[in-house]
Amino acid sequence: MSRHVAVLMGGWSAEREVSLRSGKACAEALERTGHRVTRVDVGRDIASVLRTLKPDVALNVLHGRPGEDGTLQGILEIAAIPYTHSGVLASALAMHKQLAKVVMQAAGIPVPEGKVLPRTEAAAGHPLPPPYVVKPLAEGSSVGVFIVTEQHDHPPQELTRPDWPYGNEVLVERYIPGKELTCAVIGDRPLDVIEIVAASRFYDYEAKYAPGGSRHLLPAPISPFVYQEVRRLALKAHRALGCRGVTRADFRYDDRGAGTEGLFCLEVNTQPGMTETSLVPELAAHAGMTFDELVRWMVDDASLNR
Repeated sequence: MSRHVAVLMGGWSAEREVSLRSGKACAEALERTGHRVTRVDVGRDIASVLRTLKPDVALNVLHGRPGEDGTLQGILEIAAIPYTHSGVLASALAMHKQLAKVVMQAAGIPVPEGKVLPRTEAAAGHPLPPPYVVKPLAEGSSVGVFIVTEQHDHPPQELTRPDWPYGNEVLVERYIPGKELTCAVIGDRPLDVIEIVAASRFYDYEAKYAPGGSRHLLPAPISPFVYQEVRRLALKAHRALGCRGVTRADFRYDDRGAGTEGLFCLEVNTQPGMTETSLVPELAAHAGMTFDELVRWMVDDASLNR
């Protein structure tokens, strides 16, 4: 059945460019499968734009605010336009890294120890023994993330910049050495596990989106027991946060210990990237689902009250 799909992309977050690329790829996939598509670069007038357009479905491919934090989902609920991905509460919860950790920990999912501090306090002196990670509370794509090692005499002084754009509080977490792993969930089904090997020191914005910025090992070369535990925890995190549609959970795995004791869930992405180098389309393809089928599944899955 052909429907009118508004592909919501762009926006004003730090991840705007990636969202535009995700949106372009998804819009082209929907056109190939016979849908009527309107590409919408989301601005502050999105409520009135949607009221005029009256699409049957909104495919949300925004990354960061407002598409990933529950606010756009609230507008879509009020406008009664069925939409993809997670609903208002799950989106807001997953976007707030510290609150998401509290919920995941309560569900028995291992998370790195850490604390939330004002950024000026985090810059004044080492808040944890190095190595540790400093990250904004609610940004994605590794934007504004610092890894502080034993070689650093003091915390990153960028945190004191008057024009620091990522909010006044930061999350400081123990750095987990080892492997970077990720697993996607589609509906209620965990897919396979990728190990990401970044060309740079860690999987930052460049490594995620620049060609050749990272290598993806699929299936991840880890023990079968750890592999299945990553899949189990990805689905458990998806459910604990109340997510819907497609999500991607990111993990660190320190493989020097026994079994799964070095495995920690970092976060759940409720609006994972949908570009040609993105992880979720790669995982879906490995499971036998083409990019066009994945995008069509997301549109078919759209609803209200998510």
